[in-house]
Amino acid sequence: MAEKATIVTVARRAQVSRQTVSNVLNTPHLVRAETKDRVLRAIEELGYRANLAARQMRTGRSRLIAIRVEPTRDGISGSVNDHFLHALTEAGAPAGYRVLLYSATDAETEIAAYDDLLAAYELDGFVLLDTYRGDVRTSWLTERGVPFVTFGRPWGASDDHPWVDVDGAAGTAAATRRLIEAGHERIGFLGWLPDNDLGEDRRAGWDRELRAAGLDRAGLGTATVNTIEAGESAAHDLLRRPQPPTALVCASDSLALGALQATRDAAIAVIGFDDTPVACAIGLTSVAQPMAEAATCCMTLLAQLLDRTPATVDNNPAHVLLAPTLMVRRSG
Repeated sequence: MAEKATIVTVARRAQVSRQTVSNVLNTPHLVRAETKDRVLRAIEELGYRANLAARQMRTGRSRLIAIRVEPTRDGISGSVNDHFLHALTEAGAPAGYRVLLYSATDAETEIAAYDDLLAAYELDGFVLLDTYRGDVRTSWLTERGVPFVTFGRPWGASDDHPWVDVDGAAGTAAATRRLIEAGHERIGFLGWLPDNDLGEDRRAGWDRELRAAGLDRAGLGTATVNTIEAGESAAHDLLRRPQPPTALVCASDSLALGALQATRDAAIAVIGFDDTPVACAIGLTSVAQPMAEAATCCMTLLAQLLDRTPATVDNNPAHVLLAPTLMVRRSG
């Protein structure tokens, strides 16, 4: 019968101390990446499983974090948050964190869910999605001393809590630059309605690049709801204008798919945002968000908050803005 793997056998296999193995399991942000990888390899090879009940009694922590699961949308944009949830689960697993999912339709029902979850479970904290200006959810958690990290900026509110976000303006700027370099001078933008800070951030990158290139923006931007049908209608509207665009930058892949339907009979370049599986399948050029990195940063910041250590990721402040990548394909 094979010997049961213990923290001692893991340490021996990885050629590190027991304390280092413990740090990888409990405070992974304190361990160098190379050493952590070696320990994780040993854990996998030996099939080591930490005794979570004993760890909870010792540390007073459940290693259970909660995050809202998004409602079903068009099957396209929703895949972005699905990717984040999967990555968050993987990022927390080495340290024994488990993810508890809950649903909510608005801020009021989400706060009610917080109250119910905190009463029913020994939660360590929350990861919040879809932040907005004057976010009442962060105020509620802060007032009650509940640890949390947001995937999204505070958008003008106090930013004294840890957050991770993706630079949407940098993504649309890269998309616009590519189209300018391809010779386009009339580049349109399909965005979301102006009450959406995330959408305004993505619009800002397009606007900035056209300004820098000295190109006209008048009559080339429009805003709508985030559906394929709305994207198609908005693209038709832009193409019917006296001086229509020759290329389109879109705030999402859903809008971009609608734009492709509207421009199928015209030589219009289209670039989306989020690099969903659909974009890859149909050859849509799109801006990819580093979801795995974002999830790892969120988990690291939350662990540091729970451990009461200075909240940093790779020696950066607890406010992390990640760069997206333009995935070039046939459409743009």
